Amino acid sequence: MDSALIVSSSEKGAEQLCSLLAPSGFLRIGTAKTSGEARRILTSEEYDLFIVNSPLPDESSDELARRLADMMFGEVLYLVREDSYAELSERLSGYGVICVSKPIHKSAFWSAVRLAEASHSRYLRMRSENIRLQQKIDDIRVIDRAKCILISNMKMTEPEAHKFIERQAMDRRSTRRQIADSILKTYEY
Repeated sequence: MDSALIVSSSEKGAEQLCSLLAPSGFLRIGTAKTSGEARRILTSEEYDLFIVNSPLPDESSDELARRLADMMFGEVLYLVREDSYAELSERLSGYGVICVSKPIHKSAFWSAVRLAEASHSRYLRMRSENIRLQQKIDDIRVIDRAKCILISNMKMTEPEAHKFIERQAMDRRSTRRQIADSILKTYEY
């Protein structure tokens, strides 16, 4: 993670959080005073980590934390008063929001940041795997459509169409998807 957005109505709180994050390798740290300002920033910029320092003047800060987590923009640390911590932590943990009790202890804050980094890394791996699997499903669909065309136009059986596509892929040193695409171009209008 290399970017963070701090949402804090308190300038002093934002400065303290910036000073905590700066030495840790975050290349870009942005700040917003309200949830509305944070949402406007997110229309043009992306961040890996969001730190929401409650309370916020324009909207429930726990609502903003939940929305940020729902939108899968990045990991969310939610800083709450100690007397509200148990309730909010229980309510927001299902959304993937990491709650940290105020006053903030440096070691607890860093543990939460490291937890957010680990969660973000896992999310990126899962997203990459999801993209790979979606591509594989798309390839299978295209290959199956090409087989159907071979079956209907060339009067092949399904195993013959399958072998034909595989043989063509080996002979031409290309993928089965590329062969299927060329079959679709040839027979579909």
